[in-house]
Amino acid sequence: MTINIKDIAEKDRNSVLHPFTQLKDFAAGKLGEPTIVETGRGIRIQDAHGNQLIDGFAGLYCVNVGYGRTEVAEAISRQAYCLAYYHSYAAHTTSELAMLSDRLVKMAPGKMSKVFYGLSGSDANETQAKLVWYYNNLRGKPTKKKIISRERGYHGCSVVSGSMTGMSFYHDHMDLPLPQIDHTGVPHHYWGANPGENEGEFSARRAAELNEMIETLGPDNVGAFIAEPVLGTGGITPPPEGYWEAIQAVLKKHDVLLIADEVITGFGRTGSMFGSQHYGIEPDLVTVAKGLTSAYFPLSAAIVGEKVYKVLEEGADRVGAFSHGYTYSGHPIGAAAANAVLDIVEKEDLPGNAREVGAYFQAQLKQKFGQLPIVGEVRGVGLMGAVEFVRDRENKKRFDSSLKVGARASKAARDRGLIARAMPHGDILGFAPPLITTKEEIDEIVSIAEKAVRSVMDELVRDGQKI
Repeated sequence: MTINIKDIAEKDRNSVLHPFTQLKDFAAGKLGEPTIVETGRGIRIQDAHGNQLIDGFAGLYCVNVGYGRTEVAEAISRQAYCLAYYHSYAAHTTSELAMLSDRLVKMAPGKMSKVFYGLSGSDANETQAKLVWYYNNLRGKPTKKKIISRERGYHGCSVVSGSMTGMSFYHDHMDLPLPQIDHTGVPHHYWGANPGENEGEFSARRAAELNEMIETLGPDNVGAFIAEPVLGTGGITPPPEGYWEAIQAVLKKHDVLLIADEVITGFGRTGSMFGSQHYGIEPDLVTVAKGLTSAYFPLSAAIVGEKVYKVLEEGADRVGAFSHGYTYSGHPIGAAAANAVLDIVEKEDLPGNAREVGAYFQAQLKQKFGQLPIVGEVRGVGLMGAVEFVRDRENKKRFDSSLKVGARASKAARDRGLIARAMPHGDILGFAPPLITTKEEIDEIVSIAEKAVRSVMDELVRDGQKI
């Protein structure tokens, strides 16, 4: 289909409220024209001008099976022709939904029992919060409602999930966070460790801090702890050694549910099917989205563990029907898309590819960036990685935020044909390519990124910065 690029851009500017966009600058044209994305194939997208870009971030960590998978499009089409929609209220279902739910319960980490569906990771975490509150009401613990998240954790941007997110710019001017949500320390050894403190000691201290927070709030007031197995938007930061073992011991001590937010790490990103399996986490509740359908259709799920579900079922005679649900819960097209995507994930062993190609990716990042004078840390796991820039690597001193080093590196990469994300909370260049990425494509990604970073280093020198 031929489009009028100028007309589409004008319509967009006049009518779309874009997420995370400086509204006044966009309206005035200071941000340039919107990027009109037209097609995608494999790990690349193409804009309306015919420019191709390697998508080194899989959309937003989500297009795991890559672009242009006709088998997923065909599954969506078949379901749409057969039955485009029916609700899942009052025990209605479809074959795709029943098969998907059985599949998820069996493949998810921990001892899972049931699956509740939404359309985004944000709404799935809203559901998790309500489940925590409902569960504790039904078992006669009406004050056990606080949910503890972590600084720099990301769990969505709706009201409750946005409160769980531990980043101030999600809260500012939005009247968040809610008082039911508290935040504990970020598990980032590079920035958070005391002098001489190894990873195990740092993890023990973070666990002790969580224990102290729960005891201060009162164990009878704390219902759950929510966390990503690997911090995503908070900097693509794997947990330090011993972290999850120490944290889980604290939660079990105080009868606090563990919500594993697997929205990013689910379905192979770390090299294991789930991040929880990768790090020995045994969750009570699991949140999934993104990779569930590889973003071919909006779908999320709150997977409910046996311990929680048993209380819900036993309480039904007293409280009646489970009074939570969305019009599109268990949408049949979403279920069909998810089954088709999970077929690809399993048949092509994408967790295995993420493990093998991911190990090569991590090695290449360290080789190309590890000794650059402006690089403080290279980190990652599987097919997710980050390079963090500092002014003084020996003394761990940050660049002045006005220099926007991370954003400049991201732009320089994009100018050279690679999408790599400038992450918040520091000067960080982040990567999360599709799980189908090959070693040859990794070489392309890392080569472009290295050229981009070196160009920014040259700019800094020209601007009089000492590096």
